[in-house]
This record gives sequence, C-alpha cells and structure tokens, in this order.
Amino acid sequence: CMCGGAPAVLLAGGAALLLSFLWMPALLPASRLLLLPRALLSMASGSPPAQPSPTSGSDYVPGSVSAAFVTCPNEKVAKEIARAVVEKRLAACVNLIPQITSVYEWKGKIEEDSEVLMMIKTQSSLVPALTEFVRSVHPYEVAEVIALPVEQGNSPYLRWVRQVTESVSDSSTALP
Repeated sequence: CMCGGAPAVLLAGGAALLLSFLWMPALLPASRLLLLPRALLSMASGSPPAQPSPTSGSDYVPGSVSAAFVTCPNEKVAKEIARAVVEKRLAACVNLIPQITSVYEWKGKIEEDSEVLMMIKTQSSLVPALTEFVRSVHPYEVAEVIALPVEQGNSPYLRWVRQVTESVSDSSTALP
C-alpha cells in the first residue's frame, strides 16, 4: 500500500545533544555548522525554511487534499468503514491506528474509552460526501469526522490521492 511508512526512530544519546545544539547554533564551531542541513539551521535560527518556488515542478494545490480523522469503537467497525470509503472512492487510503484512549465529556459525564482512530486521505472537495457516508454507517450517536487540509507533502503521493478519488470528484461537480 502506498500509505504505509516506517516509524521515526530517535537515537537517545545523540538526539538530546543535537537538539540542544540546534537551538543554540552559536555554540557550534563554524566547521560543524556546515554539516547540518539548511532546514535544521533555519529552524535553529528561528527563521522559516525556504519554501519551494511555484516553478519547482509541483502541480499540487495546497489544501486540495485533506486528512480526515474518525474514531470508531473497535477494529471491526473501523475496517468496515475503511473498506467502504476506499471502495466508494471517497478516500485513497485509510490508516487504522488501534488502541487509542479517548477522554471526553458526554451528557454531563467524563468518559474514557478505548477506540480505533481512522486517518483518511481524500480530496478536500470530497470531505462533505465522506462525512455524510460515515454518519450514515457509524454506530455512534455523534460520529467524529474532522478534516485538516494538507498544505505540503510528497507530490507523487498527493497526486495519487487525487487520481484514485478523481472519478467521484468529477461526478460530484459535473452538471446534470
């Protein structure tokens, strides 16, 4: 699946030392500063990293893809909804994150539940249809569906998300 990825790993001893140097670049000898990537140096100095120019070859429109989040009571429900939204092309990919703990207020009581979090990648234009579908099949009285626009990312992946969901997007915007 194009949605997988390896977890980030921090190397304990050197990571804390590196981070302390990043926040105080003046403490590093000039020869060491040359070894750090430009993005890390700009983070350390407080200035934002340089943004790629529009002519850098990316045809991605910031915000045209979204990551939507839905919580489910268990893995069975999450898998059923995930499979359905991918089959209906309302999403290109759904990651299931098991065993999250949700603490929330509901009907005057503080609740704590074990849930499964769905991270759904889709076109932003499909979020309303995705929301309606999830509401229609979700067992909760009030299903959580929130979406955040993707400003930047791996262009080939973002292009793939749009391609996989394109037919639904075209039909929802086509005139009758």
